Amino acid sequence: MKLPLTASSPSRSQSQRPDAAQKPQPPKPETYSARPRPAPQSAAVQNEPGETPVGRKGRANETWIYGHHPVTAVLANVERKVLRVLATTEALAKLGEESSIPPRALGQVKGASRRDIDALVGEGAVHQGVAVLTHALDYDLQDVLERIAVNPESCIVVLDQVTDPHNVGAILRSAAAFGAAAVIAPDRHAPDESGAMAKSASGALDKIPYIKAGNLVRALELIKEHQFWLVGLDAEAPQQLSSVKLDGRIALVLGAEGEGLRRLVRETCDHVASLPMAGNMESLNVSNATAVALYERARQTSTKR
Repeated sequence: MKLPLTASSPSRSQSQRPDAAQKPQPPKPETYSARPRPAPQSAAVQNEPGETPVGRKGRANETWIYGHHPVTAVLANVERKVLRVLATTEALAKLGEESSIPPRALGQVKGASRRDIDALVGEGAVHQGVAVLTHALDYDLQDVLERIAVNPESCIVVLDQVTDPHNVGAILRSAAAFGAAAVIAPDRHAPDESGAMAKSASGALDKIPYIKAGNLVRALELIKEHQFWLVGLDAEAPQQLSSVKLDGRIALVLGAEGEGLRRLVRETCDHVASLPMAGNMESLNVSNATAVALYERARQTSTKR
């Protein structure tokens, strides 16, 4: 079953994106050059639950990341600028078992009690006895797209005003698990990198880029220019995602629960589809919907091989 053709839903055989005549280039290692995110001009910083007041965090572009897996990923990431690392004796021993962490990074760890770490990251944070103070990473969308577009099967996730850092963290985790190359969100109405996000991502924040775009519609147009098809998810769409061809370069676009995709974002998508739902439920949590959509893409691409 094929999508009905509309002005915003071009036929894949007629469209110039992706260019069928162009010989696909072999995939290259997807490595990115990240730079510390510049501090915002405003001194006001909103703290997520489980995070510390800005006075404890230091500069606005610095944040405490906590938990074994998130800290392991930070210490193994050569792009990270690590400012402080605190760990209990037990947590340090566990870090020492991680082969991905270079010895020089372990040498930065300072001993601390759980109470010391509680005072920095918040008593409600599940830090597992370890925390790292680091600069937030920043990626250039154009640079990342140029690097991943050489892979004819690249997949990215685009989030339209998903504001919960735990949801974004869970989406990053699913994206990394299913081989997506990046997660993109608007600069406003989307969370910055934080301890809560990193904890939910369980290390994925340092494995794939989380990119903040100034204007999401312009970002979508730039993604199109790099030969990606945009597939939006909307609970009201008559077409189910399983009927949409998801091979090739695909960007899955998801909106916030309740409000869904904004009009301009929806209209910019090439196709809009829904997930099959039982009649007694209206929608899924956005992180769960993302995981289902990524699985459907993985299923289609695996059967194609």
